[in-house]
Formats: sequence, structure tokens, C-alpha cells
Amino acid sequence: MRKMLITGGTGFVSGFLARYFVYKHWQVWVLNQGTKTQLPGVTHIEADRHTIGDRLRGLRFDAVLDVIAYDAPDVESLLASLEGQPEYVLISSSSVYPETLPQPFTEDMPVGENRIWGDYGMGKVRAEAAALRLRPDCYILRPPYLYGAMQNLYREPFVFDCAVKGRPFYLPGDGSMPLHFNNVEDLARLIFLLLEEKPAQRIYNTGNPDTITVRQWVELCYDIVGTPCQLISVGAEHPQRSYFPFYPYAYQLDVSRQQAVMPQTTPLAEGFWHSWNWYRTHPDGVMKRDYLGYIDGVIAKG
Repeated sequence: MRKMLITGGTGFVSGFLARYFVYKHWQVWVLNQGTKTQLPGVTHIEADRHTIGDRLRGLRFDAVLDVIAYDAPDVESLLASLEGQPEYVLISSSSVYPETLPQPFTEDMPVGENRIWGDYGMGKVRAEAAALRLRPDCYILRPPYLYGAMQNLYREPFVFDCAVKGRPFYLPGDGSMPLHFNNVEDLARLIFLLLEEKPAQRIYNTGNPDTITVRQWVELCYDIVGTPCQLISVGAEHPQRSYFPFYPYAYQLDVSRQQAVMPQTTPLAEGFWHSWNWYRTHPDGVMKRDYLGYIDGVIAKG
């Protein structure tokens, strides 16, 4: 049985990956501070990644999935604590691409500051640089917006809530802004294939090969819930993040490298159905924001 260490293991992406690789019959350890309930089937290592000490001594892993590295010191402290040379996979972000570059973004483009993502994006840039310096043979994955089962961010769950309540949905502008999504199970399948096949390419954009407009996304979520969708356009005088879960920033990734390894991805309708099926049975697992407070208290009052 192969052995894997996952940083985190209790949140959305790290928890899903832990559950996925347990299902794939890997022996999975998770490294976190023990503040949340641990998933069944994993071995918990309670530690802060910056003060691991000898907690990993004597443990040798076949692979390490670093899901919660947000800056260079996160990568450096973990790699310094590992014994042997396990395959190292860094979950980075598409926020590493400057918004000024031509789209779709490709893996060969330079990384740097993105004014939308700010410190978060630059932290990921530094994390990638540290990983490449210390482990040039690592895999780096750059997903767009992640969604699916175990979602804990108030993105599609917000649209589902509006649909369940039969509310009209307040749409940024005409709803033509595209969104680029990555189903979390597709991310897990890609990692599994990378570890199995060990392709020569080491940096991958991930996600569905096509984007979807905001309008299409909202209509899809309402259709999944089974509620007719009434859309109301909101003007630019209202800050988009006050009433809607995404920034006013459209981008697209070139995922041809991913497709060479994993030709098929989950259709959006199927993926968001799984997200809805998870959310309606786990409504308390989402960090909700008061978008409706702004909608009802400001926009609707005119």
C-alpha cells in the first residue's frame, strides 16, 4: 500500500483529496493542527507545518500533496522535514498569472503580480519558486475556481440558497462575464494520474476546457434545484463582491497539457449537481456571507 501525506485534510480541497486517496487504497496521513474533526480512514499528525520538529521522523511517503502552502516559508518548512524524496505535488493557483497577459493563460507564461488577487497571488508565486528551487522535479498545479462535493465557500451554495427560496437572482451587468471552473474530483483524478504515469511535464493548468458565463452558471444552478430563474441586472455602481461571490475578473486557462494526461473532465451540469447534492445534506459546512443583506438592504431599495 502506497503512503501519502496531505497538508490540511479537513477543508474543502485537502479533505476531498484525502477522502479520494483513501478510496484509492492509499495509506493517507494528514498534517494539521487538530482544530477540526478528522476524516475517517486517515492517520492524523497534529502539528503546525512551521514547527514540525521530529513529528515526521521515521515516516517515508511515496507522495506529498501540499494543498495549503500559501508562501515560500510554508514550502520550505515542510520539505525540510521530509525524509527521503517523495513525489511532491504543490497545489498552486491560476492567480499567479498577471492579468495583463494575453488569454488563455499557458503554463509557459511568466508569473507575477495580479492586481485582482494581490498578496494571495504573490504568495503562491513565491511558494512555486521555493518548490522549484528545492524540488525541481515537483508537480505544480494551477486550478481556477474549484467546486464540487465538500465545497465550503459560499459560491454555488449561495446560488442554490437563492433558488431554494425562490428568489430572483441579482446578476452583475448582463451576466456575460465568463467563469472558469475546476471540479475537485477532476483535480483528484489528475493528481492520481500524474503519480501513476509520471509525465515529463511538471506544471499544469487544470480545469474544464470551456468557460461558462455568469448567466449560464446561475441558470444551471437554478435548473439543478428545479426553480425557475428570474434574473435582475445590477449596475457597476454596486461593488460586485458585496452581492456576488466572484470578483469582476474574467480569465481562461489553456488546459491542453492536462488534457494530454486526462482527456475527459466532468461536464459542468454533472459536477454542479454533485455540489448541490453535497450541500443540501451538509448545509452547515459552508462559510456563508451576507450577500442578501446588501441585496435587500441596498440594491432592492434602489
